[in-house]
Amino acid sequence: MNIDVHGLTRGQADACAAGEDGELDTVLLQLGRRLQADGYRFVTVTPLTHQRNNERAGNRVARDLRGVFGWSRPFEPGLLPQVETAALLESAILTERSGLLRSEVRWSSLDGQLFVHSAYPTVAHDSVFFGPDTYRFARAIDKHLAQSLHPVRTAIDIGCGSGAGAIVIALARREAQVQAVDINPTALRFTAVNAALAGVSNVSAWHSDVLQGTSGDFDLIVANPPYMQDPEARAYRDGGGELGSALSVRIAREALDRLAPGGSLLLYTGAPSVDGVDLFLAQVQPLLDVPGLQWTYEEVDPDVFGEELETPGYQQAERIAAVVLTVTRP
Repeated sequence: MNIDVHGLTRGQADACAAGEDGELDTVLLQLGRRLQADGYRFVTVTPLTHQRNNERAGNRVARDLRGVFGWSRPFEPGLLPQVETAALLESAILTERSGLLRSEVRWSSLDGQLFVHSAYPTVAHDSVFFGPDTYRFARAIDKHLAQSLHPVRTAIDIGCGSGAGAIVIALARREAQVQAVDINPTALRFTAVNAALAGVSNVSAWHSDVLQGTSGDFDLIVANPPYMQDPEARAYRDGGGELGSALSVRIAREALDRLAPGGSLLLYTGAPSVDGVDLFLAQVQPLLDVPGLQWTYEEVDPDVFGEELETPGYQQAERIAAVVLTVTRP
């Protein structure tokens, strides 16, 4: 469906943004619109910074919307209107424990839009992550679209999570058909809500393990996959072997075979270094040394998630960098 959302009713736009099961979480969408109308804004920080803020005296209980839906703090039942509280409790968006309420979702700001994702701390296997990586990922997409002359008719966001990547593309390229794919049903649910809230009708959310559930070639493939080594193998966090880089290598391998002529892959991921060797680049470079392929590799942050170096799996790692690999097919 390639219809400008401004030509649709609100209900039609919502239907266009629904996931593959055709259902849209209307209670979440209504909450997002309420927060938009109230001018809500929240920049989501790293988990460690989040923890430090919440542990400060006076921050144990939420006193405003940012405390409830940004900082994931428990709050007194009277903080929100009674009717709204009842609806959110019925939908399990709010839960109650020991007389206090807590939101099971967070709302974050990005380029004037709001995105729903999982509450802090993200410990469940189906958690949907949003944080500093998301902001860097979005900036990398914006930069690529500003520099590329190749038209984007078909695009896909692999492991879409909140759908941020897909929605950034859809807003910038209204003529493009943008798929947002993930193996996590919660991610697809949140993506559909976020697309409807952003007013884009050219995003569709589908279940797919990388590209296995899709067909055809793409003018633009983007991905911000999990890249940590997680002992619990949680899908939103664990990137597999070689200190979390296996999934990123797999995405690069599969994506390169599905690029349309002139199309590009933009992969934002983490790159662990051991003895000065970038483990991700060492694995992916043989895929790139193909005649005709043009590629760039940029460290956008040389040191992320430094606290992970204290965990058993990272005893040999020197650092983890945030990197952007961009590959263009002739």
